[in-house]
Amino acid sequence: MRITSFGHSCFLADVDGTKILFDPGTLSSGFEALTGLDAILITHQHPDHCDVARLPALVAANPDAQRWADPATTAQLNAGPANGQWRDAHVGQRFPIGELTVRATGGRHAVIHPELPVIDNIAYLIGTDDRPGMLLHPGDSLYIPFVAVEVLALPAAAPWMKLSESVDYLRGVEPAKAFPVHQGVLSAAGAAIHNARLSEMRKAGTEFTVVGPGESADF
Repeated sequence: MRITSFGHSCFLADVDGTKILFDPGTLSSGFEALTGLDAILITHQHPDHCDVARLPALVAANPDAQRWADPATTAQLNAGPANGQWRDAHVGQRFPIGELTVRATGGRHAVIHPELPVIDNIAYLIGTDDRPGMLLHPGDSLYIPFVAVEVLALPAAAPWMKLSESVDYLRGVEPAKAFPVHQGVLSAAGAAIHNARLSEMRKAGTEFTVVGPGESADF
């Protein structure tokens, strides 16, 4: 599996030639030039995960890519300029992308503040029948699946979380490998501090790798 980061929560996962782009949002850049995608998956409607201004061009450049999002986001996209036959990903649903199976899990965004409504958020679990947890992108949630996770896209900074919660989530999922996401809200110095702490406090069996914007790494 090769992961290419476009910053914040947007990355391309190339799994044995199947190319899936996650969360092309406003705090990410470079994804606009991608072609040959097999799927575009969006976890939820917040602009840092779903840039409605740049999605139409991305869809036009990848007309054969499957396009999935949580139900609320799908309704918005299919009614707006990013219309491209987006499909609902419902909790418990499974759908194929190439030789892979995507499992839609989770369902709800983490609580930002009790006075703010909680929105839909789909955590995507990518794998095969033999290896169902090859990759987990939880979006803005701390969802722990009921299968072993090989590679975790770890939320590492957000208005809805403390660093200690990211550490506990990393320990709770206990993936074989992890890389931090959702750090577009931090300065470079802040991200370095967070990543150093996450690396220090991970469980011994988890390999922690930072994939900076524009960088790629094999997992």
